[in-house]
Amino acid sequence: MLVAMHTLLTGGAGFIGAATTRALVRAGHTVTVLDSLREDVHPSGTTPDLPDGARLARADVRDLGAVTSALEGADAVVHLAAKVGLGVNIDDIDDYVSSNDLGTAVLLRAAATARMPHVVFASSMVVYGEGRYECAGPGSGEHGVVGPGPRRIEDLDARIFDPRCPRCDTVLVPGLVAEDAPLDPRNVYAATKVHGEHLLGAWSRETGASATAVRFHNVYGPGMPRDTPYAGVASLFRSELAHSRAPRVFEDGAQRRDFVHVDDVAAAVVRAAESPAGPGVTPLNVGSGTVTSVGEMARVLADVMDGPEPVVTGQYRAGDVRHVTASSERAAQVLGWRAQVPLRAGLEELVRSGA
Repeated sequence: MLVAMHTLLTGGAGFIGAATTRALVRAGHTVTVLDSLREDVHPSGTTPDLPDGARLARADVRDLGAVTSALEGADAVVHLAAKVGLGVNIDDIDDYVSSNDLGTAVLLRAAATARMPHVVFASSMVVYGEGRYECAGPGSGEHGVVGPGPRRIEDLDARIFDPRCPRCDTVLVPGLVAEDAPLDPRNVYAATKVHGEHLLGAWSRETGASATAVRFHNVYGPGMPRDTPYAGVASLFRSELAHSRAPRVFEDGAQRRDFVHVDDVAAAVVRAAESPAGPGVTPLNVGSGTVTSVGEMARVLADVMDGPEPVVTGQYRAGDVRHVTASSERAAQVLGWRAQVPLRAGLEELVRSGA
């Protein structure tokens, strides 16, 4: 029989955090939500609607005293608080590093003092950079799994969007990335998530405690950020369709992603909090298990909203990741968890919610 826990949940008033708060309470746990309610995420003057069994401690995760106080009586920590998205430009760099790196360091310092036995850390698929690729030529499978370098501008201009083998120049074939793949962060947010995992490893080695790094894929669903530079692609497309405008899909629309519903993500986080895997850090991909192209997602959303067909523009951003989709089999084995919400049903819910 599962023993009820008291969990400190940082960032518990945000998009994924609010869903996780509800999931923890439904599972019979009590929750202290520590959230700064920063105005670039929460409109000024708003307070979160927390379920019975959850209380709010309004504070910044970088405030050691506040975190130490919020940890009192906690059995586990789920650390979701972070500045998310790809940002606007390099002027965001110090805010990302302070919010994410320093915030994680302060939390882990307090957790060590409190002798916390288990921490769940919200990581991201962006830690991989590009996903897994194989070289299929010049002889079939000659070079096997390879790591692609940056895409060439002349290829992108010629609408050759897939990366090439660094050894024979053949266009590579994408596959599913596993947790043991090399980490290759390609933007500031990704770098903070990799550093967060490294801090988690140092904390675990020093304390002998356990940690789970849940690497979220493209999370969507009710409550997701919208109309900001930090919003996900599903939210951006929905905003265009809400104004009767066709979603504009970059490149050829064939970029591979894994869109996973926020309720599935919350369920995985709860299982991770309930299921310490032993000393050390256990990284787990958390995705739907279904490969979907960005163009396909835009078409499904346009159909759900009865809006105009997406426009594939051929435009590109040289630094964008082409394909990143992962295997979530380790999460199934370790947590007994699999995603349950199909893409169309999840997008229908997103549209109905109006949020």
